[in-house]
This record gives sequence, C-alpha cells and structure tokens, in this order.
Amino acid sequence: MKAHLLFPDRDLQDVLPANHEDLVRDLELGTVIRAMSRGDKFVADVATRVLLNNLTDPVGIRYRQAILEDFLSHPDLLQKLCGVVIDTLNERRSVWGFGRLGSPSLVLSGARRHLEMFLGHLRKLRALADEWRASVRSLGLIELFDSLQTDLSDEYLKSADLHVKRLGFRDGLLLSAQLGRDNTGQNYTLRAPDRQPPGWKERLGLAPRTVYSFSVHPRDDAGLQALEELRNRGLNRVANSVAQSADHINNYFTLLRLELAFYIGCFNLHESLEQKGQPIVMPDVVPAEEAGLAFTDLRDPCLALESRAEIIGNDVNGNGRSLVIVTGANSGGKSTFLRSVGVAQLMAQAGMFVTARSYRSSLCSAVFTHFLRKEDASMRAGRLEEELARISGFIPYIQPNALFLFNESFHSTNEREGSEIARQIVRALRESHGRVVAVSHQYDFASSFLSEEGGAVLFLKAPRRPDGQRDYHLIPDPPQPTAYGEDLYRAVFGEAGE
Repeated sequence: MKAHLLFPDRDLQDVLPANHEDLVRDLELGTVIRAMSRGDKFVADVATRVLLNNLTDPVGIRYRQAILEDFLSHPDLLQKLCGVVIDTLNERRSVWGFGRLGSPSLVLSGARRHLEMFLGHLRKLRALADEWRASVRSLGLIELFDSLQTDLSDEYLKSADLHVKRLGFRDGLLLSAQLGRDNTGQNYTLRAPDRQPPGWKERLGLAPRTVYSFSVHPRDDAGLQALEELRNRGLNRVANSVAQSADHINNYFTLLRLELAFYIGCFNLHESLEQKGQPIVMPDVVPAEEAGLAFTDLRDPCLALESRAEIIGNDVNGNGRSLVIVTGANSGGKSTFLRSVGVAQLMAQAGMFVTARSYRSSLCSAVFTHFLRKEDASMRAGRLEEELARISGFIPYIQPNALFLFNESFHSTNEREGSEIARQIVRALRESHGRVVAVSHQYDFASSFLSEEGGAVLFLKAPRRPDGQRDYHLIPDPPQPTAYGEDLYRAVFGEAGE
C-alpha cells in the first residue's frame, strides 16, 4: 500500500538543492518553517524538504493543492489521521521484539506481536476511510480511502486475524522433511495442520492413539536443543515472511506520517496567517513558456508573521516579461517585495497557498538568490570577488526557465563597473531562458535596459512622499537618475531650518 499524498506516483526524496542555504538565508524561510513546525523538528524537516524541492508539473501542484484544500476544509480529518499514525508508531516502539535479530522463533514471535498491533490500527484507518470518503474531493484522498476500503475489507481483516492467531502455533507445529544421502534432514517445510487436535480422551489415554509421539525429558538439554533446531528450520521461511509483512506495514505508517507532516505544517501556517489578518489564496500556476507573473496584494509572509505593524501588499502585472527591475528610495520596501516574490514562488510550487488576494505565475525549474551580504571581517577576498564567487557557485545548476532574484548585487564597486557586470550577467541568464527580478540602485544598469528594450521590461519604483516618508507600495515607473540625497540630508541633519 502507498499513501501518495505528496506525489501521485512516488515518495518524497531526501535531498535538498545545492543552493538551499542561500534560499533559506536570503528569503528568511526560517520564519515560515518555524510557523509551520511550531517546535516539531520532524515537521520542520519535512517542510524544508518540500518547500525547497519545488514541483515543476502543474498537474502535480494541483494534485497537492486539492489535498491541502480538503484538509483545510476538514481539520478534524487531518487531526484524526495524524492521531492514528502517531499512536501506531509510538506503540510499535513499545512492543518488544521488532527486528530480524535472533532465532527464527524469536523473529516470528516479535513480528507476530507487531502484526497484531498493526491490524488494530489498520482497522482505525479503515474506519476513517468509511467515515470521510464521501466528504473529500481531492484525487489523492479519494484514492487513499478507496485503497483502504478495498485492501482492508472485512473479509481481509478477518482472514488476517485468523492467520496471525494461527502463527502462535498453540497446537504445535506440523513439519515435513526429506532425508538426504547421509540420512540428515533437509527441505524442512511448515505444513498446515490436516487434522483436528486430539480430544481429551486421547490425551488421557482413554481412546486409541491417532498419531505416534514421544516426549523429551525436561532435563534432556541436548534433546530440547535438537527439537528447537528442527523447529527453527521449519519456521525460517515463515518468520522471514511475517517479518517482511510487519516491515511493510511499519513503512506504510512511517511514510504516511511524513506526508501528513507537510499538511500539518501548512495548517499551522494557515492558522497563524489568518490570526494576523493576512490574505490567503491558492495560486494559479501556468507552464514556464508563458512567462507569467501577476498578483494583487502580495505580501511577505515572513514579515507578516514577525511584525505587529500593518503590512503593505503590492500589485504587479508582469505577464510576458522575463525581466523586472525595481528601483527607488532606500527603505521603500524593495527588498521585502523581492522576498515576497521568492517565497510565493516556492510556496506555489510546493502546492501551498500564498499571501495575496490573487496570484498567477509560470513555473520555474529552480529559484536562485543573490542578495547583498553584510561585510564579513573573516572574508579572505574582497566583497566584489565574494559576489562573483556566489554567482559562479550556482552556474553549474542553472537550467532553462529558472528564476533569479538579485538584491543590490555588485554594489561593492563603482556604479559603472557594477552596472556592466550586472548587465552582462542578466543578459546571459535571459538568453538561457531564465527570468530575472532585480532590485538595484544603479541607474546605469536600469536605464540601459530601458533604452534597449523599453516596454519589454517591467520597471517598478519605490516612491517617496514630499516629506520623505514611504508608503512601501511599489508603482510602475521607469528608473530616475536620483540618489535621493535629500533623504540622506534629513537623516543626518534633520529638517531644514531646525
């Protein structure tokens, strides 16, 4: 059996992209992951793996979105499923004898106890399937419940109980064997009993014997050991088969816990964002070829989770454009906007909701970030060399249709040199069919694309009011040759005339 709640045809891989540390650091994903996990390390690990291993198939994303919508509509179902799974795995750890070590008799005994325990919890899963099958709409949950109802039918469970009971061999073992050339036993095989156990008269010697038997004296250690060896030879195959069955059911519950952990994280995050009054919507994803990026009231969930102030969202229509350049005043919300785009893309391609009123984006093969870093006294090279090294680090992993987020890159050198480096890199990335969103103060860099491509590039600006205040809402506007020197003057010297 397979749960398949994350993928319709496979399990989650235990890998992370090569640039996962940059993504977590630059996009501040730790805030989102903490909100999803609420201190549960297992949920945090699963949430990290799912967020950073983005889906690239619209069908797979919608498959996961539908399951999430079912769980958000029926939180009791998610809670009950998780309860059964966690109780099962906790009880498994408390049952002695799970494993393949020891004699076949010990392996069989331990595996049998686990099968008895597992069957009880499988019945609980079957009961949940019967209760909720008519309430869910997603293909993933429908197939899960259908498989539970089919594979765990009443007839199957009754038969499984009978077999597990028989594996106790309360009436003894029936073995067959053959004699080898040296008169030693071989081909020991466990047989199903073909007769009823002897009645009380036969056991008391009051009726004719139906079988021939002998008894081993309790103090005959050699005889008892010989019988135990015969017993183990006959039980070897059965013990391995029963242990494999127990392993299979244990793996099913383990994988089910892993997949449910992602939806638990989504539910926790959804609840936290709702409490903060943030807009939440299921994104619309389209093929990469459409180069779509359009949203209304998009917000940075990391900022929303940590700030008590009102969060300002942004509206953008960048459909058909592979380059977005953001310019404008310092502390105007440009970096926050860039993070909101990156986090939303990862959440959308993880099959999650995003913090916006509406969101539509084309799929990308990967997300790469290149953010301005603070001065590090331990760096062995200059800042420009460090920035170029980070660019070189992700070049081997670049694929067509990747998304690149640049935040004030190459500002560690003069504007002319920094603009030229940034311009050539952006051009090369777009030639490889990549999409770029760049925040920059370099007028030379931004104006060159304005003069060369004009309307093919979306220009956004973080405006400032006449009094120097910001409203943190970006507007479509071409770059302007200003460094907002008045803002610096006010910050240093205060209002004029003071």
